[in-house]
Amino acid sequence: METINITINGIAVEAPKGSTILQAAKLASIDIPTLCYLKEINEIGACRICMVEADEGRGARLVASCVYPITEGMKVYTNTPKVLNYRKKTLELILSDHDKKCLSCVRSGKCELQKLCKDYGIEDTEAFKGAMNEYELDCSAAHMVRDNNKCINCRRCVAVCEKTQGIGVIGANNRGFATEIASAFGLGLGETACVACGQCIAVCPVGAIYEKTDVDKVLEAIADDTKHVVVQTAPAVRAALGEAFDLPMGTPVEGKMVAALRRIGFEKVFDTNFAADVTIMEEATELLDRVTNGGVLPMITSCSPGWIKYCEHYYPEQIGHLSSCKSPQQMFGALLKTYYAEKMGWDPKDIVSVSVMPCTAKKFEIGREDQNAAGVPDLDYTMTTRELARLIDKCGINFNSLPEETFDDPMGEGTGAAVIFGATGGVMEAALRTAVWKLTGETNDSPIEFTEVRGVEGIKEATYTAGGVTVKVAVASGLKNAKVIMDKIKAGEADYTFVEIMGCPGGCVNGGGQPQVPASVRNFTDIRAERAKALYALDSANAVRKSHENESVKKLYAEYLGAPNSHKAHEILHTTYVKRKVHEI
Repeated sequence: METINITINGIAVEAPKGSTILQAAKLASIDIPTLCYLKEINEIGACRICMVEADEGRGARLVASCVYPITEGMKVYTNTPKVLNYRKKTLELILSDHDKKCLSCVRSGKCELQKLCKDYGIEDTEAFKGAMNEYELDCSAAHMVRDNNKCINCRRCVAVCEKTQGIGVIGANNRGFATEIASAFGLGLGETACVACGQCIAVCPVGAIYEKTDVDKVLEAIADDTKHVVVQTAPAVRAALGEAFDLPMGTPVEGKMVAALRRIGFEKVFDTNFAADVTIMEEATELLDRVTNGGVLPMITSCSPGWIKYCEHYYPEQIGHLSSCKSPQQMFGALLKTYYAEKMGWDPKDIVSVSVMPCTAKKFEIGREDQNAAGVPDLDYTMTTRELARLIDKCGINFNSLPEETFDDPMGEGTGAAVIFGATGGVMEAALRTAVWKLTGETNDSPIEFTEVRGVEGIKEATYTAGGVTVKVAVASGLKNAKVIMDKIKAGEADYTFVEIMGCPGGCVNGGGQPQVPASVRNFTDIRAERAKALYALDSANAVRKSHENESVKKLYAEYLGAPNSHKAHEILHTTYVKRKVHEI
């Protein structure tokens, strides 16, 4: 590898050719501040916070370090009075058109702009006092709110929506001082083909975009003695929740999470992994039925509501490829208000079903049609991982001091196959573990690990043979990658049998509802891989790693559903889809 030698603040640094000053500085343990920059997503040098002095033999001059390439012999200065004063003035200019109600802001204490203002000693927030833009909140979407009064026009949200997800329903409208991030033609976000993935929220450095919350309604329900308030938690939540309490990224916190939920006041704390195992039983059976009886192939997973909404908007003619299975969240809610309600003698109308998810699209999903197996909504409220973290703080719970507790039975039992649902390729691997068993009849000797579908690559392919049946599979995460797969299927160029698609890059571990990670970390750490490690570790440590070996799931079918894909199972656990326009106006 060809390298280049430079000095940064008098320190010799050797960096790969093609590196920017920002990247080279990281090698010298020097963090240059940024606001707009996101590696490989938003490299536009617009905010000017990352300015440094660079001398290439013609005298030092200010340059944007996030996009400026290093050259042999370059001398860089990151902390001169000129640089520090420039950054401070830039921050003051940003604040001059920024709603500074920080105490009530959802990002207070975890805001990248707030941190920079503290670091640079901003005391006079009225330094450039003058005209300010005023915007109404955009609350038109089911899952989020846009508050342009707090927007700093960094364009991170625009870039991730267009470049990562390939959707592009937001952009910079107007020019100059009047510039605002919004949808075209003055449409509210809810009037566009937004898929509710929440990736824009995940990358926003300030409080300009945030999820809609029903936390207060959940607390009211908990305080109502006539209600049974039950919570389920998705696999990816336990891989990221600890970050909100300063634990290292990728620390599994399942036991403490359960303990915290009990202390908040939930009557029962269950695991979405139980429903993930049920999903595999239903999905694997559906797949084998399609293969055997000439059904629509490839069959595509239906666990990710952002992906489902994307398919309905952009590939409505391909809906027949979707598995009819509800997502694990919805399956759990449906079983809670049917199977579990019967066991407990509870009226489904008295059950308040709550989920904690790494996903903002779940907020859209709970309002979908055909998600009411008991005649009432399968799910009443859903919280993101971030919302749970804020609720734990609000309730005065010292998370890191909590004991390790376990989920309630029977809907708290999950296998290793279920927990890896949170990583891209996880649903595919879990399904293969059971599909191979069904095809071969083997229990002890059938394979457990299908490593070909693991990893954070956007698209993965593999071929497996079992019981005389050859199955070609594909895995895609991030909707721009989903488009590649869907275009191949549409053109008749794909010979896949089974396809897993997740709406968010890397899967649920990188969902739009997970704890926000500042650019200073995101640009140099693969958060998808770090969080996924926690899930694979939990899988490896689980004594039961195949969904069909879950004893509670066996009991569910024996006592209630009969068999996977039975008539009763279809009534409770399966759903339908709708064709949506690109713009619903």
